[in-house]
Amino acid sequence: MDDSVGKGADRLRWTRNDALVAIGAAAVDLLGFSVGTRSEGMPLTLSAACALVVAALCLLARRSHPAAVLAAVLALGVVPNLALQDVTPHFPLGLAIALYSVVRFCRPAVVVGAFLVTVPMPSVGQGGMLLPSGWSVAANAAGAVLVIGAALIVNRRQREVAAHHALQAERAVAEERRRIARELHDIVAHHITAMQLMAGGARANLAHDTGAAREALVTLEQSGRIALREMRQLLDVLRAGEEAEETPPAPQPGTGDLERIVAESRLAGTETEFTVDGPVRTLPPSVGLTLFRIVQEALTNTRKHAGRARAHVRLTYRQDEVAVEVCDDGAGAPPPVSRPAARTGYGLIGMHERVALQGGTLEAAARDGGGFRVAARLPAPGTRGGEGGERHR
Repeated sequence: MDDSVGKGADRLRWTRNDALVAIGAAAVDLLGFSVGTRSEGMPLTLSAACALVVAALCLLARRSHPAAVLAAVLALGVVPNLALQDVTPHFPLGLAIALYSVVRFCRPAVVVGAFLVTVPMPSVGQGGMLLPSGWSVAANAAGAVLVIGAALIVNRRQREVAAHHALQAERAVAEERRRIARELHDIVAHHITAMQLMAGGARANLAHDTGAAREALVTLEQSGRIALREMRQLLDVLRAGEEAEETPPAPQPGTGDLERIVAESRLAGTETEFTVDGPVRTLPPSVGLTLFRIVQEALTNTRKHAGRARAHVRLTYRQDEVAVEVCDDGAGAPPPVSRPAARTGYGLIGMHERVALQGGTLEAAARDGGGFRVAARLPAPGTRGGEGGERHR
């Protein structure tokens, strides 16, 4: 019993806007009838005024019971016609709102029935006649068509807005999936390649240089740990909404981690230089992550495609931007003409997308004298002087 009463109360719930609409409809209809009857030398009777007010109060339930509200408003609208025999033809505001609500919240079949009933009912009893006149029915039909047309336009507009919001949500989900795919590619391509090369180096040096083998194995362990940590962070994004882990996620890598991946590149067998030009300053996290991933992907491509090459990473801070350049000489690699085709995979696509999201530019092409060059420029206005966690040589 209590549950049914609670459900009924929820269905009859109305909002402050519904109350304002009801009060406004009552005021407008009372004022309109008062002016109309006074111009014709008739007073507004108490029964007619009460009927108009009660009809307006019915609008409080127009969202939950639109068809019933329209029926009540139509029935109460006959009272002023009978109380005021010579009242002029009218289409009350309360009736227009009730019909509008039916079109907004009911099925098309109900809307058609509401139109057929609404056309004659406002004129019933006018002038002491039970059946309305033809011209008053035509006026009512014109008013009903205008109300229904306005409601249909609003319905269509709301459907378009809902479809637009759904499309925006789908695009956001797709963009997040692409971002996660880029992150996974960068993590797997860089760390797994480095781990493979360092494991091979440790095996080759195990017999005659145990120190180098031990150092390679330590770096291999660290690289594996970092890869697992970064992949766990991406999985946390996919598990959004579930119970959070007790340990907070580690910060995303930035320019302060470039020395680490340069050192890993050296241990993996690629002679790599790293220079920083300009006064170091704090960068937005998204810019720092983009720079880190560009260098990571470029050095991974050097190890995969350039053979025993030498690489040079240059990070340059300018007034309103930051630039990074990764070049290799391609020593021992296949002829340069074949290398661009080998490097047009998801790595370069991911770099282009990352740079485009930051509003920057990216160049990636084979060098005339052999080797490959990747250069990116990102807008990065910021304060000078503090490193803010960014490390540099």
